[in-house]
Amino acid sequence: MNLAPEKNPIRLALVDDSEVVRAGLRALLGTDARVKIVGEAGTAATGIELCARVQPEIALLDIRLPDGPGFDVCRAILQK
Repeated sequence: MNLAPEKNPIRLALVDDSEVVRAGLRALLGTDARVKIVGEAGTAATGIELCARVQPEIALLDIRLPDGPGFDVCRAILQK
């Protein structure tokens, strides 16, 4: 497997209401030069706003957020 850094790393947004989970994902994924974490959010509303603003290639979404399910966040992001 080739683990060489990419010229253009994958732009990733983290959306999870748990700061501990986001910190763990940030620590794990932040060590890979092929991934660039472009933002984090703790609610559905801020996750939708974040993704509209930073345009990540991948959004890693929690299924249960305090203001709505991650499935709805995914639909809203795709509509924008």
